[in-house]
Amino acid sequence: MLTPLTQGLVAAAMLLCVVALAYALFDKLINDWLLGLAALVELGVLVQLVRGLVGIGDLDTGERKATFAAYLVTLPFVLALTLWGAIKDKTRWAMSAVAVGAFAVAVMTLRLQQIWDIHA
Repeated sequence: MLTPLTQGLVAAAMLLCVVALAYALFDKLINDWLLGLAALVELGVLVQLVRGLVGIGDLDTGERKATFAAYLVTLPFVLALTLWGAIKDKTRWAMSAVAVGAFAVAVMTLRLQQIWDIHA
């Protein structure tokens, strides 16, 4: 895994989380700026997916490989599905869901890095 990519991805996901929470607080709907930030996070997740799948052979046990692969494969869907829901649902709660999705991306990304650092 690429540590600078992980750090940048966590920072961008947390920024998205804070912005989405602010949108929920002020009852704003999803807009192009928020979608652009989410696209940046999603692009980082996809780069990490490719890098992780290329280097998955470096992990020491099959159990760790399975956990690592499960996180890698599901991570791109978390934010995409919450954004899709936010576009369909035009309420304050949609922005709250985006904030939770962005937070989940940050936590899962940190867990991926943790698995990689311990077992690679």
